[in-house]
Amino acid sequence: MAVLCAGLLLPGAAWAQEPKIPLLWEPRERLASPDLSALPRLRFLTSTDFPPFNAIDAQGQLSGFHIDLARAICAELKLGDKCQIQALPWSELRPALLRGEGEAIIAGVAANAEARETLGFTRPFLWFPARFVTLKDQLPAEPLVKSLHGKAVGVLAGGAHEKMLRAEFDGLDVKPYAKPEELYRDLREKKIAAIFGDGMRLSYWLAGEEGRGCCVFAGGPYLAPEYLGTGLSIAVKREDADLLAGLDYALQTIATNGRFTELYLRTFPVGFY
Repeated sequence: MAVLCAGLLLPGAAWAQEPKIPLLWEPRERLASPDLSALPRLRFLTSTDFPPFNAIDAQGQLSGFHIDLARAICAELKLGDKCQIQALPWSELRPALLRGEGEAIIAGVAANAEARETLGFTRPFLWFPARFVTLKDQLPAEPLVKSLHGKAVGVLAGGAHEKMLRAEFDGLDVKPYAKPEELYRDLREKKIAAIFGDGMRLSYWLAGEEGRGCCVFAGGPYLAPEYLGTGLSIAVKREDADLLAGLDYALQTIATNGRFTELYLRTFPVGFY
């Protein structure tokens, strides 16, 4: 499981705190900036099927959080004139990187054991927490889980969030749903006391007309990598140690100077932390 402690994600039990901008770097840590002046170009490879992170906008342009972050990294490394971003089908991203047709993948490639055989990964720059959502006019008292004891809590059926809800939160009446629209409807109609699910997706519902009028995040965020994965990282070829160090340096700088917060709030008007 994972605990949010002093701005870092460390092993421990699932734990929650008040919503905040995610800062996944120890503020006192300082990474050295490697010399990347010999790098002929920095080509980020991404896909177009992972909104709001990477997609094609209404003007036919590549856009999203990953695109803005890649540009911010290039600016921080002073590689703006060498920076390129290219979209490929998801299945072609890793082969293209390994063939030398790009230097980095910024598209949500999972940093699992199989991928680490050929790829190196930056430290995570964003995790996806689980969150509870309740009605505004029936906001439970803290501690939230104690207030929800014995009450119906809806969750999408069959996924990691249902598994986490059943395993980590005792005493709740878990109600699985096949479709998100049915889940949202039953919360609005007070047939369930709360929803438990992916904070990022719930934030978009809360920002929309239906969610904004009725509901809010309560408690959380809950971080548990064994259920929810290890977050988003940038992938490079395993042997590209200098580039990997440079990307980590840029990500840390962007996180601590406020640029990451700006990009995060631009993409997620209802923050999910």
